[in-house]
Amino acid sequence: MIHFFYDADSEMSLETAVKYGIDNRDYFIKMPYSISGENYYCDLLTTEVSSEFFKKVRAGEMPSTSALNSEEYKRIFEPAFSEGGEILYVSFSSAMSATFDHLEVALKELKRKYPDVMFTRYDSKAISMGAGLAVLAAAKCLQSGKSVAETVRHLDELVPRINITIVADDLNYLKRGGRLTAVKALLGTVLQIKPIIKLTTAGTLIPTMNVSGRNKALMTIVNEIAARASEADDLPIFIMHGDCLAEGERVRDKLQSMLPKAKIVLQEVGPVIGSHCGPGTIGICFIDGARPEPVKE
Repeated sequence: MIHFFYDADSEMSLETAVKYGIDNRDYFIKMPYSISGENYYCDLLTTEVSSEFFKKVRAGEMPSTSALNSEEYKRIFEPAFSEGGEILYVSFSSAMSATFDHLEVALKELKRKYPDVMFTRYDSKAISMGAGLAVLAAAKCLQSGKSVAETVRHLDELVPRINITIVADDLNYLKRGGRLTAVKALLGTVLQIKPIIKLTTAGTLIPTMNVSGRNKALMTIVNEIAARASEADDLPIFIMHGDCLAEGERVRDKLQSMLPKAKIVLQEVGPVIGSHCGPGTIGICFIDGARPEPVKE
């Protein structure tokens, strides 16, 4: 028996999870966030959840995220450990959270209690539907009868080609998350300079270039991705929007016109990732080509 887990930082929608047969909540790890003085655990995403979250953010509420503790991880994984077999967890990037330190504490105890169970955590070195693409690829492998080892080998080939390119609107969210310096955030806001942010080989996010004006920045990433993304891949291109549906539709339609054979899905950003990128963010998650290397500013 193989138990397949993934987490809310993949920003998997309920619709996509149902389509790919991975909507069993027993194997979905909800990640915590807070807003308006209330604590929540992010479930499989729906339009209603994302809309309500961004409504509060646009009203001035400041969200935050936190890590699961070791006891929470034990409660999540122990039922699978107690059943035996193998466990595969395709996770978001270790470089973006300290939560995996707490996971390791839980796993040490669970492995002592259930020594015959094999546990594998595969680090997608990605976030949002970049991690989600790795989840979908793993699910398809397992559903076709592949073993955990065979699935991992497939991910080893695929994951380095999973890319994310982002244009954010409110740079103060990126400043809070350490993606931009305070000076760059201030100058970018005043001068309407939009940094184009990309996922690196290390599973981090870095600004790679600056473009004057939001529309120009969006068209810059559309043109670049149209030249790089694979139309023939069996996984979709995901366009994520942070409460900016009309712009998301415009980006999708433009990209679809340039890649007519590609499967393109437009989806909302969820509360956990939205806490760090803010409203107005457009991110495109796609497969093809190498990620950039991390650099020190």
